[in-house]
Amino acid sequence: MQSRKAIQDTLEIISGKWKLLILITLMHGSYRFKELVRETGITPRVLSKELQDMETNQLISRTVLSTKPISVEYAITEYGLTFRDVMNAMKDWGLRHRKRIMVPVEK
Repeated sequence: MQSRKAIQDTLEIISGKWKLLILITLMHGSYRFKELVRETGITPRVLSKELQDMETNQLISRTVLSTKPISVEYAITEYGLTFRDVMNAMKDWGLRHRKRIMVPVEK
């Protein structure tokens, strides 16, 4: 029961269509908001909400830059980097699954 709750907690934090894509993108460095919109293809409204959720869960940091006009930069936190092993496990499983599904079934 405890492991089920832990998995449920994890899924709640990374749920949705975009959070993993954002994390993967930020693993490669920090991005300004407009750069993230371009890089991910997420609409600004949706991206803003996802980033707020991820900041609340301490997966990313938000830094207001003193530029004109003011811009905001997002980066993955040390805590967010701890999710790397989970994402690698998901990638490995996805590759195995894709290989299994793509192989034609013998008759």
